[in-house]
Amino acid sequence: MQKSWYIVQTYSGLEQTVKESIEQKRDLFKLHDRIGRVIVPEERIVDVKGKKIEKSRVPSTAKLHVSSGDSVSKDSMLAELPEIRVKHDGRVTELRNMRKLVIESIDRKNSRTYYVPSSRGIESGIRLGSRLREGMPISKDKSIFCEIDGKVVQNDRVKKIVIETVDDEEDVYFVPFETFNKSIKIHQDIEVGTVLADKKILTATTDGIVEIDTYGAYKEIKISKVTTRRLFPGYVFVEMYITEETWELIKSIEHVINFVSNAGQPIPVKPKDMKVILGLSRTEIKEKVEAVKVEINMDIGERVKIKSGPFEGFTGVVKKIRLERNEITVIVTIFGRETPVILHVSEVEKIQN
Repeated sequence: MQKSWYIVQTYSGLEQTVKESIEQKRDLFKLHDRIGRVIVPEERIVDVKGKKIEKSRVPSTAKLHVSSGDSVSKDSMLAELPEIRVKHDGRVTELRNMRKLVIESIDRKNSRTYYVPSSRGIESGIRLGSRLREGMPISKDKSIFCEIDGKVVQNDRVKKIVIETVDDEEDVYFVPFETFNKSIKIHQDIEVGTVLADKKILTATTDGIVEIDTYGAYKEIKISKVTTRRLFPGYVFVEMYITEETWELIKSIEHVINFVSNAGQPIPVKPKDMKVILGLSRTEIKEKVEAVKVEINMDIGERVKIKSGPFEGFTGVVKKIRLERNEITVIVTIFGRETPVILHVSEVEKIQN
């Protein structure tokens, strides 16, 4: 029994409800020989113009489990920070809870790291992404001040461990609070190689597309949120063999308006058209890597800023957009001459007026 694809019209926003209802009726009446697949074609969108919903900063020594362009799901492993071990025999002389605050200049050329004792506290309003100016207090007791204009790029709880070595030197460690070895106690004699902090695993908090930027001694893992968008709002595609029974069964389902028809007769979708639709739909062939469409919210003639790569910090005007390659050509002025530069869309951002 040869099935064809037909289009069922419904109300926009109720496509998934209708899809599930058709599948339930098919299963209930054991009509798998007459009703096959039911799909609501969708595409995955990552909007590079939007704010990144997740940023993680790791040292260059961290082991990365992802690369730029990778598609990740929630709880996927992103990176692994190595365990921290004692370098020399000695005795623990200080254990203190601290807050590690990293302030980075807007051009990302300078940064300052501050360790604020938890007992002093961070000034209210200072959080990840906050903009600070030189001279602004960082600690609540006003004993620590910001030394540069910039923004907070790291705000983590850490444990400060001071070990007085057998050579009367001091080794100071700042380890992640959540992986700190709680068996370590003040005044404890400790041997070289003792684990102060276990490995720290960074995982994604959402589905998205990975972008990794390298800045000297650290790397920044950014994840742009991926959303889905209906390719054909208000329509559900059903693979079926049309009979009076199957026709009436589907038309009787709540929220179904009708089949897409001609003179009252449902029109089958042409095989070549359906092949394209199935290829676009992320719900179809699970064996293949799902393609993600990058939405370019820029127009020719708009001014943009280059945010990564060898031309970082330059501004220019968009001259050409190549959607199929996710590339744009930007005209920048270098040594007084206008020069076209080809960039990936993730490397630029619009200049907000």
